[in-house]
Amino acid sequence: MAKITKNQKEAKSKIESNKNYDLNSASALIKEVTFTKFDSSIDLALSLGVDPRKSNEMIRGSVKLPNGTGKDLKVLALVTPEKEAEAKEAGADYIGLDEYLQKIKEGWTDVDVIITMPSVMIKLGPLGKVLGPRGLMPNPKTGTVTQDIKKAIEEVKAGKIDFKVDKTGIIHASIGKVSFTPEKIYENAMEFLKTIVRLKPSHLKGTYIKNVFMSSTMSPSISIDLKSF
Repeated sequence: MAKITKNQKEAKSKIESNKNYDLNSASALIKEVTFTKFDSSIDLALSLGVDPRKSNEMIRGSVKLPNGTGKDLKVLALVTPEKEAEAKEAGADYIGLDEYLQKIKEGWTDVDVIITMPSVMIKLGPLGKVLGPRGLMPNPKTGTVTQDIKKAIEEVKAGKIDFKVDKTGIIHASIGKVSFTPEKIYENAMEFLKTIVRLKPSHLKGTYIKNVFMSSTMSPSISIDLKSF
């Protein structure tokens, strides 16, 4: 069994067991229970009462976090030549088409987001087995398949994130950094959670959001009071 460090013991001692914290309190507490020497990411994990195997219960979408993610996301713009200048102006890190399709086919996936055009999607189909498991396949529902390449890239760079429920009914999302103020953590978390609430299927019976936990890299989890959002 791995030995619990002094910092881990101290972090756990600050979180009351079996207590659900309101979102505002959790946003401050997460900073107190994080002891990494680097700027840790703050994550939310939600357990939903949906069946992802049903198309009308597949919860996915995107949200623009008001304070950004704290990360410099690497964006690949898979575009035709006439859109390359637009992608460059918007700040894409990699721009091109066939050469990058070949690199992806060979296993290269060193990017965070791929943005492309509707006419290019047919070329991405065969790469689904590479991109799908890594959450990199562009999708019109998340705004990553569009003719407005400039807007899509700028939104991602400004803090737009995509999310999707996994096969077990869980959604994971990174909503900021520990270096953020409690207020900024709260604002980002609230915007994300409100987006999930808005996506509740109208036909769904029973509990939609079962529980929500906030954590940072290597920190214990903080249970969030569902009534606080």
